[in-house]
Amino acid sequence: MDFYHVLNRGVEQRVLFLDTQDYARFVHNLYEFNDTKQAREYSRRATITPRNVGHPMSHIAVKKLVDIHGWCVMKNHYHLLLSERVEGGISKFMRKLNIGYAKYFNEKYKRSGYVFQGRTKKILIEKDAQFNYILHYIHLNPLDYLKGAEGWRIRSKGEGIKSMKAALHYLENYRWSSYLDYCGKKNFPSVVTTEFFADAFGEYRSAIRDYLQSVEVAHENTLIGLRLE
Repeated sequence: MDFYHVLNRGVEQRVLFLDTQDYARFVHNLYEFNDTKQAREYSRRATITPRNVGHPMSHIAVKKLVDIHGWCVMKNHYHLLLSERVEGGISKFMRKLNIGYAKYFNEKYKRSGYVFQGRTKKILIEKDAQFNYILHYIHLNPLDYLKGAEGWRIRSKGEGIKSMKAALHYLENYRWSSYLDYCGKKNFPSVVTTEFFADAFGEYRSAIRDYLQSVEVAHENTLIGLRLE
């Protein structure tokens, strides 16, 4: 089974998700468009809220294009971790997902033109180090919005984060990712397939805590080094 990190962002760094309904619409589209059948026109016009994300809009059986092993939606971009169920499934799914959300966005905000920046990036996860890190990377993206945690990507340079406790608290209150579902808190369980990586990591909150603790230590060690100089 091949895994791909798939991502795209708003054209010219445009904010893609301006309110809760926008986030909910995109997350529901992850569910609704993951189907070999053609997307229905009414799908984008129905009102979607966090309460009805993942509820089918029809009673027709779904044959999935992909498994979504992880996801995170940010203000101006998204990250997905996908594997294919059918040949060409990722390309078909991403085309439906991007076009569907672009039509919704342009209709809602009375605009026209491109919404996403160029072609969607699709990166094959080839090495063990990538496999062991990619789900953490996707789930930790919201820390970009937490003051004092912006350095979570660059622990090797001693940047790190100031507080693991604050980082965990922030992640547990950020709805727009698969993190909560991996931690056993049903958020949008119909969207994500957790079995494969849950088996790999075991108790996921502990795995994230251990990772963040190492980042926090890197930050503390840097501060100690600066004080000693």
